[in-house]
Amino acid sequence: MSAQGVNKMRRRVLVAATSVVGAVGAGYALVPFVASMNPSARARAAGAPVEADVSKLEPGALLRVKWRGKPIWVVRRTPEMLDALPTNDPRLVDPNSEVAQQPEYCKNPARSIKPDYWVAIGICTHLGCSPTYRPEFAPDDLGPQWKGGFFCPCHGSKFDLAGRVFKGVPAPTNLVIPKHTYLNDTTILVGEDGGAA
Repeated sequence: MSAQGVNKMRRRVLVAATSVVGAVGAGYALVPFVASMNPSARARAAGAPVEADVSKLEPGALLRVKWRGKPIWVVRRTPEMLDALPTNDPRLVDPNSEVAQQPEYCKNPARSIKPDYWVAIGICTHLGCSPTYRPEFAPDDLGPQWKGGFFCPCHGSKFDLAGRVFKGVPAPTNLVIPKHTYLNDTTILVGEDGGAA
């Protein structure tokens, strides 16, 4: 064999070995970079569905949970509260929930899956304040026609116990109803509906 033939063979072996080592090194360098593009466990948990246990929720009471950084309200409405809902219709902007702010399965007069449990995002549709829960009927500060609901202290928007907005207030639309489903009689899963929408 000539000296020139041996050098070519060595060169090919060295180039191949260097290429393999370089590819392996690049792979090791890319793994942390690609892994950093995945959301953290904290970020995944922030968007994950959340369970609301309503087993101890008294009639007329409000339960607050947090989902995606937003307050979620669960109200256990009494028969008296449910009976009062239709009496508000003439004073509401969207009594039949025509604006798509709820899943189809909540597009009903109670805006809920089960009439006695109502689930909503507790953020005013005007400028994002959180309204206060005012379940009492005819309080002095809200007038004799008030039949329970939510009052936004920031700019005075009012919503009934189905989250429907009253006429003549700054909020343009009803409160938003998130996707949700019942895992059992006492547990509501907010943020997922099993494809029911």
